Amino acid sequence: MVWGSWRKYYKDVVTFTAMVTMECVIVGINTLFKAATLKGISFHVFLVYDYAVAALLLLPTPFFSYRSRVLPPLSLRILCKIGLLGFIGISCQIMGYTGIIYGSPTLSSAISNLTPAFTFILAILFRMEKLVLKRRSSQAKVMGTIISITGAFVVTLYKGPAIVKASMSLHQPLNSSSTNWVIGGVFLTVQNILIPFCSRCWFSC
Repeated sequence: MVWGSWRKYYKDVVTFTAMVTMECVIVGINTLFKAATLKGISFHVFLVYDYAVAALLLLPTPFFSYRSRVLPPLSLRILCKIGLLGFIGISCQIMGYTGIIYGSPTLSSAISNLTPAFTFILAILFRMEKLVLKRRSSQAKVMGTIISITGAFVVTLYKGPAIVKASMSLHQPLNSSSTNWVIGGVFLTVQNILIPFCSRCWFSC
C-alpha cells in the first residue's frame, strides 16, 4: 500500500517537473529566437536549426519507449494522419515565431495561457467531453476559459506605460516601440488554437 502511494506520488512529481521544464524551455527558445532575429539571422534558418535539434533529441526515444514496440503497422490512413500532424505542427511553429516577430516573448508567454481554454472548447466540439453546467467542475472550466480568453485580449489590445524604465539603453531591445502587438497577438492566438488541435490529431492516431 505504501509502495503504491509512493509510486503514484513519484509519477505526479515527474509529470509536473516535465511540464515545468518544457515551459521553461519554450520560453527560453522564444527569447533566443527574438534575440537571434534582431541580430539578423533568417527566420527560416532558425526554424531549420530548431527542427534539427528537436530531431536529434527525439530520434533515440523510440528505442527506449515501450509503446514503440506495440505500434500497429503503417497504413495509408496512418501515413495521412502523420502528414496532417506534421503540417499542423509546422504551421503552428510558423504562426508562433511570426507572432513573436510582431510581438515579444512576453506576449507569447501570456497568450500561451489560452491553450487550456481552446483545448476545453475543442474537446466539447469533438464530443470528447460533456458540458454539464449543473456540475461545479464544468462551471469551473467555463469560468477559467472565459477568464483566460479575457486576459489574453487585455494583454494583446492594451499596452500601458513601462513600470520600470531601464537606465541602460540597449541597442536592440527584445520589444521595440514599432512592434505591432495586435498582429502578433492574432498570430499567437492562432498558434494556441492549433496546439490543442494538433494534440487531438496525435491521440486519434
